Amino acid sequence: MDPYAIIGPVMRRLPPETAHGLTLAALKTAGAAGLAGRRRPAADPILATRCLGRDFASPIGLAAGFDKNAEAALPLLGLGFGFVEVGSVTPRPQPGNPRPRLFRLPRHQALINRLGFNNQGLERVAARLARLPADRPGPVGANIGRNRDADDPLADYVAGVTRLAGLADYLVINVSSPNTEGLRRMQAADHLAPLLAAVTAARAATGHRPALLLKIAPDLAPDDLDAIVEAAVAHGLDGLVVTNTTVARPACLPPHLAAEAGGLSGRPLMAPSTAVLRRVAAVARGRLVLIGVGGIASGADAYAKIRAGATLVQLYTALVYQGPRLIDRIAEDLARRLRQDGFSTLGEAVGADL
Repeated sequence: MDPYAIIGPVMRRLPPETAHGLTLAALKTAGAAGLAGRRRPAADPILATRCLGRDFASPIGLAAGFDKNAEAALPLLGLGFGFVEVGSVTPRPQPGNPRPRLFRLPRHQALINRLGFNNQGLERVAARLARLPADRPGPVGANIGRNRDADDPLADYVAGVTRLAGLADYLVINVSSPNTEGLRRMQAADHLAPLLAAVTAARAATGHRPALLLKIAPDLAPDDLDAIVEAAVAHGLDGLVVTNTTVARPACLPPHLAAEAGGLSGRPLMAPSTAVLRRVAAVARGRLVLIGVGGIASGADAYAKIRAGATLVQLYTALVYQGPRLIDRIAEDLARRLRQDGFSTLGEAVGADL
């Protein structure tokens, strides 16, 4: 029996941020005691892939937002993730938006959050990343944001890239959270080109070359998506993370929760985020590595993202409702589906539906 069948309902009786804090504390304690982060049995070989200059034993990763301060990267890898993305991190610490700011929608296996880049700041995250062993069991990426009150937003992103380029396996420029005023405007062409020029120059100046990706919103018009893809290619980015949470509210949501401001994640995001992924993949034509995010809660979901063009996938919200054994279930089902459809490697399935 999965222990989460008992623990999960108890945790969900607690306020969401309290439950999250307890989960993170348990992972940190287990890691400190040497009970987590150990090397697990090798993942099914069919799931292995190489991209972004790194080897991934599994394409199933943890999305940014869970481990904002890089406190539990090794224990999280020990749960079976192929890679972990920490952050979002801003140059200076900030508390985020006022509480309550995180809302469960259990009937829809979804969350609404307006956390607002709450984190301990760049220096504390950098110190923790610096302590990670070089032979860790999977890549660790860092998601970079800007401070809410930044006078020069570009300088915030440059600071993040400069500080973390030698510490993380890949970096993600986050301009798509709906919870920092004005942030999503940075996806517009007149803002995006200077930003991409600045962060790619900052990476080059460090002498390190972690992969550099841009995380985009699911609420963009098709023409805007096309322009973002071409800008990313033109500026030498390595990939895109597709997508962040949505500000849309499906009609099926309870009205009192649908009225809450913030980004919606979980099951309702699966279809729209995959549609965006498919469009981006068709325009990118293999010129960018795509990480598919949004609504993944099963092997079938992960497989759909891969067939739509994702080389890697990430999840987070489904863990709240299904617990950590979901990771192994997705991996096992994904491997079975790949073989069932006649693929001998993960890479062969990427974009198969295009």
